[in-house]
Amino acid sequence: MTIPPIIEIENVSRRFVKDLDIAELTARKLGAKVEPQTVHAVDSVQLVIQPGEVLGLVGESGCGKSTLGRMVAGLLNPSDGRILYRGHDVAGLKGDKAREAALRIQMVFQDPMSSLNPRLRVRDIIGEAPRVHGIVPKAEIAAYVEDILEQVGLDPSTIKRYPHQFSGGQRARIGIARALAVKPDFLVCDESVASLDVSIQAQVLNLFIRLRQDFDLTYLFISHDLGVVEHISDRIAVMYLGRLVELGEAEDLLARPNHPYTTALVDEIPTFETGKKIYSAIKGEIASPLRPPPGCHFHPRCPHAHDRCRVEVPVLKEVAPGRYSACHLNDDVARRQTFAATPA
Repeated sequence: MTIPPIIEIENVSRRFVKDLDIAELTARKLGAKVEPQTVHAVDSVQLVIQPGEVLGLVGESGCGKSTLGRMVAGLLNPSDGRILYRGHDVAGLKGDKAREAALRIQMVFQDPMSSLNPRLRVRDIIGEAPRVHGIVPKAEIAAYVEDILEQVGLDPSTIKRYPHQFSGGQRARIGIARALAVKPDFLVCDESVASLDVSIQAQVLNLFIRLRQDFDLTYLFISHDLGVVEHISDRIAVMYLGRLVELGEAEDLLARPNHPYTTALVDEIPTFETGKKIYSAIKGEIASPLRPPPGCHFHPRCPHAHDRCRVEVPVLKEVAPGRYSACHLNDDVARRQTFAATPA
């Protein structure tokens, strides 16, 4: 029996439009060619996430990965396409079904200090949502919060403290505890360890791994760091300027990247191998989402770009079992057959 996906992202796009201000409207009336600015944050993304898996989503800053995560979490609505939770269009749910979906999908934010109310004690930060939604009776909230604090590795006696009385790693655990408090089955983790020291990152990553097993959780784990994502993800999706460029099993994708952008990212992962390794940044800068390049968005920085790349958008298609890539180079039969035949 085939297990249905927990999340399906179907041709989802998101655009942000900045309307003209008074000065720009005046200039337009005087004949200036001024138009509203449109940011193309996410462009026709398709993804399927299975129950119990960890899908890592990586890419440079500004590529749209956080915007996609916020749409999955229900904090933003897609401009086009739809997002399904267990087969149901989230945007079309009403009443109790909409409430259940909202509780089942939770988000863990990058900066816990800015996402935690500084005027609330930990007891209220974690306990407010389960109390309001009737998950736990009011009389049992304190015990419930203490239990969750223990689950994330915090001392239950800190229940009356405020966020500023904790370290960065402890605040990250409070953010995780708040998400767990409403008993979700899917977490969107948006750069959840990016602001932490390396040693603390490892501890929090191990916590995520343990919680996944203990609570049967599914993660969309968003990060700009492939070195972090490889330790926790089952599959990795690589995003560039609003589009997915590669998708595959984590170990396979890191061992033999297909897309030139993925190759460049993998080459930058630090290793413990002996001998000298020359690290070189990807040439050029990521283009503005206000004016994305035509054709393949990566072509201005790609060492393999040719005329077709500059005019035609590559389609994300299967190049090997379970591996998808959006690159015109894969239309070369010999290259495609060689990649498919190469063992992981």
